[in-house]
Amino acid sequence: MITGFLSNTIVKGGVAPLFDNPSEYGLEYEDVTFKTGDGLTLSGWLVKGGTDKIIIQSHFGVQSCRAGFTPEGKGMVKLWKDKIPFLKHVKHLVNKGYSVLMYDFRSHGNSEEAEGNWVSWGPQEAQDLLAAVKFVSEHPVYGSAQVGLLSICMGAAATTYAYGSGELQQYKHIKAMVAIQPMRYLDFVKALGLPGFLQRWVNQENSKRVGFDMLAKSFKNDVQTVSVPTLLVQNDQDEYLNKQSIEEYYASLKVEKEMRWLSGIGTKRAAGYDYLTKNPEKILYWFDRHMA
Repeated sequence: MITGFLSNTIVKGGVAPLFDNPSEYGLEYEDVTFKTGDGLTLSGWLVKGGTDKIIIQSHFGVQSCRAGFTPEGKGMVKLWKDKIPFLKHVKHLVNKGYSVLMYDFRSHGNSEEAEGNWVSWGPQEAQDLLAAVKFVSEHPVYGSAQVGLLSICMGAAATTYAYGSGELQQYKHIKAMVAIQPMRYLDFVKALGLPGFLQRWVNQENSKRVGFDMLAKSFKNDVQTVSVPTLLVQNDQDEYLNKQSIEEYYASLKVEKEMRWLSGIGTKRAAGYDYLTKNPEKILYWFDRHMA
């Protein structure tokens, strides 16, 4: 019973419905859909700014969608007490001349469900990131635009896996990435503090659901294949932080890079995402530097 409950908490999709709209922020946009390589239909917003540079946002997993996070419907133990509206930092980007593709990962928001409606923590979602890049690259307006990747938590994992596949490097118009709090599944499971036997049981259930051993899967060796300047952002008091893993990620980057530790924002993991929406200029400057 408890194994199934914990597994649902970690890998069950469909708990992050869309809750916001760009029109509420005075933003011009269009609803878009596009297909992944394995045939799923993803939904998104193409928020319109300039036509010469565009940001592709990949959100964090399970409890998030393209719009961010809402505590509504999340039960008694909530990731964050308030909404985290990603459209706040998107408005900042639009005001600086960027367009933004905000899309829902499979089994999140309005996108099609993966088989079983399970979330893989990045390996399968890498196909979604690749589909988003392909969509922008073939778009009649933005096909020749410079591209930046705003990759948040599972979004950063999916992007790193996509680089590891060797498929992302062909898109030479990708100029920069901001990776916010990438986390390996292994680190999360350990941070939960479960007894060893329960960790094994939960992982067995999770792995059966997604179709591979989740503890054995890691983007660690894929980081060195990232080919664009990368800003790595991490809350230094994150309750799930494995500092060694973040330091290894940064050390493995073979490109121009910068590490930004966020201090004094609290111990909740979601504090890092909330910081982004409230202080976009302190993180998103990386795109200005590399997409002039």
